Amino acid sequence: MDWRGFAEQMASLARELLAQSSVEDTLKCITSAATGLVEGCDAAGILILHGRQVRSVAPTEQLVVDSDRLQERLGEGPCFDAARSKQGERVFRIADFTRPEPRWPDYTPQARDLGVGSMMGFLLYTEEEELGALNVYSRKPGIFTDASETAGWLLASHAAVAYSSAREHAQLEQAITTRHLIGEAMGILMGERRLTEQQAFDVLRRYSQENNIKLRDVARRVRDHGSL
Repeated sequence: MDWRGFAEQMASLARELLAQSSVEDTLKCITSAATGLVEGCDAAGILILHGRQVRSVAPTEQLVVDSDRLQERLGEGPCFDAARSKQGERVFRIADFTRPEPRWPDYTPQARDLGVGSMMGFLLYTEEEELGALNVYSRKPGIFTDASETAGWLLASHAAVAYSSAREHAQLEQAITTRHLIGEAMGILMGERRLTEQQAFDVLRRYSQENNIKLRDVARRVRDHGSL
């Protein structure tokens, strides 16, 4: 492993990750980088697990989606185990899918049938019941080395920071957009019904609660249609 070259690539990746304009683009950048930076990696993806529901994010190949769906269907697999305990492993590796794996007796042979030869995973974050993991796959068994695992762990560490930053930025943008929408809707109601700011806001909030609709969606309805 050329660690000097790897470090240069990681520095370039760090700048590239910060330049992405959305969470989705950040995640695509991460999984694309995994196929180039982790020796032996043929495909990569990010699995988001909420309870027992799986979402495949930024997969580089269909193989990633199929593996994620298999874990969801079986309720078994490395990510499910990691999610069950806050003290779970941060890194896991299934070195050879041609051999029995006692920890995941159903997942392993069926994943092998999908074309998985070996696999590594790195937790990106745990939040309440939600888990995020970067998973890398090879079609060849026994391909990942200790150097591959170190490279994957370093990539995941950078990815976790970039992912967190991108999510916070997206949440801030959404909050600003929501505030602007609510302000527009309040102005429309104030003009239409001759209400004060507080009265207009109370109308929006009450409609939201009574109809179980998010406040920003109520505001958008008023903005688009001129009234409730």
